[in-house]
Amino acid sequence: MANDHNLRIPVFPLDTVLFPGGVLPLKIFEQRYLDMTKACVRDGTPFGVCLINDGQEVGPAFPAEVGCIARIEQWDMPQLGIFNLVTRGQQRFRLLNTGTEANGLLVGEVVPMEAEPRVAVDARHERCVDILRQLVERFGAEHFPEPHDFADASWVGYRLAEILPIDRFEKQRMLVGNDAIARLDRVQHLLKRG
Repeated sequence: MANDHNLRIPVFPLDTVLFPGGVLPLKIFEQRYLDMTKACVRDGTPFGVCLINDGQEVGPAFPAEVGCIARIEQWDMPQLGIFNLVTRGQQRFRLLNTGTEANGLLVGEVVPMEAEPRVAVDARHERCVDILRQLVERFGAEHFPEPHDFADASWVGYRLAEILPIDRFEKQRMLVGNDAIARLDRVQHLLKRG
């Protein structure tokens, strides 16, 4: 049974993890996701992105329990039947249950998760900040749109986690975790290892 805080949103299972504040470009061509995109653009509503725990993007796919709400920031239709989207991660959510609509679109009842408490980057993570600053300067606003917050441990950890070439299930663990300093410890360990 839904309560006042739960949302009912389309769920897009993908082979990637979207983090709060992150940018996710998508090329939409399957009919169910074309329908979803049209509705989201028309109504200004979000959808949920979840990592696929089991299955494939073309389906059937079984989504992870924790995902991220995505909002469409830019879209175009270069040809009939294809949408190019730029989406931005908003808030994490926990997936309570799912159902499938007639067109095959997965719809979920989700409960938004509270944002992590804001924590300053610890001095031991300055190397992480330096690396991220270099990446932001090199790749710019297309990959790292404003606002930048190099003092916020969550923001720094999320940005590094999304671009590091690490296993998607490791990224999922970083999304689920609610400790920004522990995430940066893990990211720093992975950077040293690499």
